Amino acid sequence: MVETVGSPSVVDAWEPERYEWFRTERTAPFEDLLSLLRPVPGGRVVDLGCGTGELTVRLHRHLDAAATLGIDSSPAMLERAEGLGEPGVVFRPGDLASFDEPGRWDVVAANASLHWVPDHAAVLARWRASLRPGGQLAVQVPANADHPAHLLAAGLAGSAEFADAFGGPPPPDPASNVQAPEAYATLLDRLGFAGQHVRLQVYAHHLASTEEVVEWVRGTSLTRVRRVLAPADFDRFVARYRQRLLEVLGDQRPYFYAFKRILIWARLPAG
Repeated sequence: MVETVGSPSVVDAWEPERYEWFRTERTAPFEDLLSLLRPVPGGRVVDLGCGTGELTVRLHRHLDAAATLGIDSSPAMLERAEGLGEPGVVFRPGDLASFDEPGRWDVVAANASLHWVPDHAAVLARWRASLRPGGQLAVQVPANADHPAHLLAAGLAGSAEFADAFGGPPPPDPASNVQAPEAYATLLDRLGFAGQHVRLQVYAHHLASTEEVVEWVRGTSLTRVRRVLAPADFDRFVARYRQRLLEVLGDQRPYFYAFKRILIWARLPAG
């Protein structure tokens, strides 16, 4: 779930240092997404879910854009991004789910962020409307909801063991919002894109051990749990999750983490 920054009820569960623990592995799909984009010299680019901003700068330079805007809902991430000081790149708080600036942008990009919100058909329709004629859409989402790392976290969150701690329904796994590649391809066609490239790709990550999967998930998907649990309950949740993950996957050293992602690129007619 993406919340609006500035609300007193919002707890920023993101930890930039923990997220960047696997910087190399997380950058690989971004580079693949970048290779699909055509430069837009002098153009305007928006990066929705920009995180710490380093990849936003990389996007800006690759596209030869005049102006790039990075938007994120995490104050901790934006604080890191603001210190980059890249000419032509600015950052602001915002909600990617409601982003709607008709006909203003040459590129709308969202790397590993769309899955945090539901109703992708409606969200992508708004993003499409935000593009100028000939504009490009570039999206990358994880498609690993069926991996034990996700299934065990969801099962534990819904278990009786943590029912009192959550005090209601637990937050759903954001990866469950992701659709099949062919569903996105069909949607892009219906939205009037003239060209598209949609593919499912498996990234081969060699982690030091199975236990590193816990840190990977804690830096991303489990932020939804950290946001709503008391600190002591969250620590208990992570400990129990680690135990269950090792029981199911075994204590492998190293551990081969096969991670599926969907890469999406599309371009509107020139007008």
